[in-house]
Amino acid sequence: MTDIFTIAIDGPAAAGKGTISKAIAARFGFAHLDTGLLYRAVGARVLAGADPIEAAKSLQAQDMERDDLRSAEVAQAASKVAVIAEVRAALVDFQRAFARRAGGAVLDGRDIGTVICPNAEVKLYVTASAEVRAGRRFKELTGKGEATSLETVLADVKARDARDMNRAEAPLKPAADAVVIDTSELSIEQALQIALTEISALK
Repeated sequence: MTDIFTIAIDGPAAAGKGTISKAIAARFGFAHLDTGLLYRAVGARVLAGADPIEAAKSLQAQDMERDDLRSAEVAQAASKVAVIAEVRAALVDFQRAFARRAGGAVLDGRDIGTVICPNAEVKLYVTASAEVRAGRRFKELTGKGEATSLETVLADVKARDARDMNRAEAPLKPAADAVVIDTSELSIEQALQIALTEISALK
């Protein structure tokens, strides 16, 4: 494997891309970036009263270490700021520099293979049905003590999908040359094995 090797993993919320990305990074000793945290951090700052564009331009590493970035409220705020072209532009350079760092990198998000790293050595698109993803997210949220309902979570998932897939700037979709992995009926281990097989073929 060359010193610079980029793996781009895209997909909607709760499809399993984060878990798969972390496992792949650990397996190969690559650096990992959950690009969604960048948008969540911006969203959290906006909820606190900041201007979205200024929040993106002045984002600091410590902003991504907040305890509330995985909350449903911040997730919705992240999806809303992500449709702003100036916000996305402010975060592009950071992501591209990370992707081409020495030693290899795994980035997961919603426009990595299509916009951020169109020349990535490996592109995966991890997806699952809205109902399956809502079930996973509901279990995750209630496990943290958040009071919500499956119906509310499903509505949030569908609303976020609609925003992400229909936005004018960098809509969520598989890259033309991405390998699509549908995890609806797969365990994490099975999905990870498919991903590793694809990566190994291109090493």
